[in-house]
Amino acid sequence: MNDKKTPYFFALLPIIILIILLAYNVFLYAENSLAGANQLALLFAAATASMVGIKYGSSWKKILNGASKSISSTTPSLIILLLIGSLAGTWLLSGIIPAMIYYGLQILNPKIFLFATAIITAIVSLATGSSWSTIATIGIALLGIGQALGLSVGLTGGAIISGAYFGDKMSPLSDTTNLAPAMTGTDLFTHIRYMMYTTVPSFTITLIIFLIIGFSYTITEVQDINVLLSAISDSYNISGWLFLVPILVIVLIIKKTPAIPALLAGTILGGIFAVIFQPEVVMSITNAETLNFSSAYMAVINAMTSDISITTDNEMINNLLSTSGMAGMLNTIWLIICAMVFSGAMEAAGLLRRVAEPIIQYAESTGSLIATTVGTCVFFNISASDQYLSIVVPGRMFADTYREKGLAPENLSRTLEDSGTVTSVLVPWNTCGATQSAVLGVATFAYLPFCFFNIISPLITIAYGYFGIKIKKLK
Repeated sequence: MNDKKTPYFFALLPIIILIILLAYNVFLYAENSLAGANQLALLFAAATASMVGIKYGSSWKKILNGASKSISSTTPSLIILLLIGSLAGTWLLSGIIPAMIYYGLQILNPKIFLFATAIITAIVSLATGSSWSTIATIGIALLGIGQALGLSVGLTGGAIISGAYFGDKMSPLSDTTNLAPAMTGTDLFTHIRYMMYTTVPSFTITLIIFLIIGFSYTITEVQDINVLLSAISDSYNISGWLFLVPILVIVLIIKKTPAIPALLAGTILGGIFAVIFQPEVVMSITNAETLNFSSAYMAVINAMTSDISITTDNEMINNLLSTSGMAGMLNTIWLIICAMVFSGAMEAAGLLRRVAEPIIQYAESTGSLIATTVGTCVFFNISASDQYLSIVVPGRMFADTYREKGLAPENLSRTLEDSGTVTSVLVPWNTCGATQSAVLGVATFAYLPFCFFNIISPLITIAYGYFGIKIKKLK
């Protein structure tokens, strides 16, 4: 904390400035606000936090070190983002994503597509423990299928994210699922069992909503789907062997291979499969007359790093068969770095903790304590721009309060996950929101209204608190 206690208004001032600037940027630039305006808003807010911190006892060196430490904590995420961009490129070039779309259009009934999408992503995420890997692989293919069926990208994106975050929350392999009990003093499997009381009902309600939407949504006619299938098969050599690559990536992650080498393996194998299965596509990317080492190398590198697109006779398929590789992730990386500068400055200046201090005073009953915890987690997702901070800081803040009120630590760990983990993807400048928006190519505010699981989860946990449902007491 600072040597002098920061007045509450000044501690809140950087956040007020950030919210005003972000809102104005959205008004002026709409979906283009992530191309630089929001990044500058975060830097202006960080500058404000630095000035307030220095005025009330922090040093410039401490704030700079805080920002540097905050940025360095996202290094694995930034590398993963670049690899996701390159993986999307080689999987498009090799025909892996087109094959997923091709077979998915034939298997998935349009009326239950959203329901099936949430189930599929939930299973994959539960097995891998990673919502990011799930969305970057099977999620991209499901988004393409949804577009081909005539569903809005926001609606499909909401189904993908709802399922992926359910599986991420409930998987013992997930980093946040391990972090939450570690912050509160309970064990992993007690935490998972206790989460089931709120998470399963939330996901069940989500699935029912997607079923209702699916049966009431106006969909593309069947003959249009046949045209799409023809356009894909005319451009690619579609084969079931292409699924070996995504299966291998999923197996590697299940076997607890770190995400970076697993995604790198998927990227390289995608490039190899492109040369083996799609020689005509590879030559078309570089305008080469023959397939040789140089043309194959250039095509794979182009797919990994920059824009590539496959042209067919169908305009909708053309929109699906394009990717930007690593270059398409640079705006998101820019945003994450600026967000971490802001959160690092706020934390080093002691402003995050200062803002949260009065909140604890309002937590008197069990219901109000849980509601306050939820609100604090959401607040840190918005202000600190990182889901880990939204779990760690409230976890430390409220641990003693829960014990003093005779509540078992799994109440707190469950609440941290029901609010901190799932709402991070709903904030455009949060590392999770920025990443998933970039990976899917869907604006955060487009998929946000349809992330029913992520919206319902914190509401369910608050309701349990006020009605005293499954609130475990300390012995």
